[in-house]
Amino acid sequence: MTVHIGAKPGQIAPTVLMPGDPYRAKWAAKTFLDNAELVNEVRGMLGFTGTWRGHPVTIQGSGMGMPSLSIYANELISEYDVQTLIRIGSCGGMQPHVDIRDVIIAMTASTITSPSSGIFREVNYAPCADYALLSAAVKAAANKDAKTHVGGIYSSDVFYAERPDLDEQMVRHGILAVEMEAAELYTLAARHGRRALAVLTVSDHLQTGAALPSEERERSFGDMVEIALEAAFSS
Repeated sequence: MTVHIGAKPGQIAPTVLMPGDPYRAKWAAKTFLDNAELVNEVRGMLGFTGTWRGHPVTIQGSGMGMPSLSIYANELISEYDVQTLIRIGSCGGMQPHVDIRDVIIAMTASTITSPSSGIFREVNYAPCADYALLSAAVKAAANKDAKTHVGGIYSSDVFYAERPDLDEQMVRHGILAVEMEAAELYTLAARHGRRALAVLTVSDHLQTGAALPSEERERSFGDMVEIALEAAFSS
């Protein structure tokens, strides 16, 4: 047990999917895992462990933002020896050709600052995905015929941003979408020699104002979860 994760030794699988929302973790576990059991509920941040096609999998909520994700990812790696961490979550589209419900597979994750920024000082470290996971996710998405984009995303440290000039530069430089966690996840995975990937669903669009209705989110998010699971065990 750790400060933030109440699971006992052996209750966390080597492969962990990390949605931000703990209730999305519950939905994904009940929908996609066999024999899913609650292994963490400290501070209401739910975690479940079960199997997918015979493979042990944990789905653990990470909370909102890089500081929160950093806590859970650090403890999963250092105390539970997790080897593969895949973020599954929503994002805001930024490019005109990116539509609501599209899947984003994040090759890189740019950010202004993260909990790891102080380590690098003057270096602009470039967080990136594990290539084997990335490649496997792209193949899984193609097999599902899901409309998918692969490229760079932006991990923001604020939700209510007031920098339209920054959004303009993100769009100008080809950033596909914005979310709040992947850059720190990629950095931590690199630091500890683990595998990481972010597979995201576009739930709203910063340029058009379009948004996915809440009643359609579970169906749309299902592709993302299946792609993440297939990537984890075929790479």
